Amino acid sequence: MNVFVAGFQHETNTFAPSKADWPAFLAGAGYPAFSRGAEMLERIGPTSLPMAGFLRFAATQGWTLLPSVWAGAMPSAHVTKDAFERIAAALLEDLDAALLAGGLDGIYLDLHGAGVAEHVDDAEGELLARIRDRIGPALPIVASLDLHANVTERMMRMATAMTTFRTYPHVDMAATGQRAALMLQGLMSGHRWATRYERLPFLLPLNTQCTLMEPAAGIMVRLQALEAESGIPTELHLNFAMGFPAADFPECGPVIFGYGANTEALQQAVTSLAEEVVARRAEWRTDLKAPRDAVSEAMALAEHAEGPVVIADTQDNPGAGGDSNTTGLLHALLAAGAGLRWPGRVALGLMHDPQAAATANAGGPGTLLQLRIGAAVPTFAAGLSDPPVNCRCVVRAVSDGIVALHGPMTAGSVVNLGPSACVDIDGVQVLLVSRKIQMHDLDLYRFLGVEPTRMRILVNKSSVHFRAAFGPIASHIMVAKAPGPMAADPADLPWRRLPSQVARRP
Repeated sequence: MNVFVAGFQHETNTFAPSKADWPAFLAGAGYPAFSRGAEMLERIGPTSLPMAGFLRFAATQGWTLLPSVWAGAMPSAHVTKDAFERIAAALLEDLDAALLAGGLDGIYLDLHGAGVAEHVDDAEGELLARIRDRIGPALPIVASLDLHANVTERMMRMATAMTTFRTYPHVDMAATGQRAALMLQGLMSGHRWATRYERLPFLLPLNTQCTLMEPAAGIMVRLQALEAESGIPTELHLNFAMGFPAADFPECGPVIFGYGANTEALQQAVTSLAEEVVARRAEWRTDLKAPRDAVSEAMALAEHAEGPVVIADTQDNPGAGGDSNTTGLLHALLAAGAGLRWPGRVALGLMHDPQAAATANAGGPGTLLQLRIGAAVPTFAAGLSDPPVNCRCVVRAVSDGIVALHGPMTAGSVVNLGPSACVDIDGVQVLLVSRKIQMHDLDLYRFLGVEPTRMRILVNKSSVHFRAAFGPIASHIMVAKAPGPMAADPADLPWRRLPSQVARRP
């Protein structure tokens, strides 16, 4: 079998302050940098991404892979028209060459599913349509999608089949890629399935989408039970795309969809799952703590806790469009004297501040500095976020920012955060980096000399992904709502294009 493979990953927060331009895809940050052809296979192979799971399965089948482009950038505002068109042009050029060579049996795409470009609301749907225009209606296209995909009607029409992650934190990315490979194998062998989907009537806050907790955990158990009840698991494929609730276009929101040989059984399963999500509507609501309340409670718990108390700074999550540079929780830690209570055992990461990071990195360990850390950024719920922190601090450690990751989500990946430094502000260890990535791996503390298991309090700029690595070491976890650009409550956002029948909160 000859299989064309490519990847395009961007989660777009249309309310965020920064766009994803071409240099963002060249850098990659939390993703491997842009690559093409054989280089893409080399970069993706050791990681835990969906493409890696697909590649491993393909190797067992002896498939001939025709690699095109890999393009991924950190979540942000819109993908620029220039970046999208560069990526699409490269992919289509490679596809044309593969078609001219003849004998193409299938296509696999590693997509996110929540991409919005400056000129295209539905980035993945547009890409799929351009591919389908080249190959015609018969050749199978299978795509893997993020759990947060905003699945559109166009995506459903243009792809032969799609499959989403079933965990958040996303610890099943490679498994999802393998499932996509199995689906493509079936399609290339002649299987054909009906398609059904139902759009749900309300947005789901990111924090309540965590599949380690109810109601998401129970819904995913039910999804797999419905597949098993079909009697032929390979002939019923169900998905719950929970949506990315910060993309202002008409098809933003959660969708239940699936594929099956038995149309009636498929429709019943999709409807049953959708009805259960709606029936548990009240459980999808979220209740978050104000920064000073979170720090006060964390300090009380930390007095007797056997592991660190972890606070998630969810509204500045760079994995959802924040720039990882707001200071609300840092101000709260300093005002409460948390670092003075436990010097060196309170830490915050990662603070994306290239200027402060470069200054501290150049100074080196032991240097006493006067720094201005963080930024006041526009937020839709509270005007500007908290002001920068002006402080005297001591540099504790520096790094070039090249970090190998080993966590449940990230094993095999290497990230480049640029010049980085850990500075001590009144006993609080603040990890400064030149490139943004969310705190979802213990190694993102360790590379600057902070051992997370020894900390009393950790403040992580993340929403849910941190739970995969930090859950096992944390004594308590809480989520704080410090002012930031990624609204934890979708109803706080100034929606303009979401249909009136879609509720902004459960």
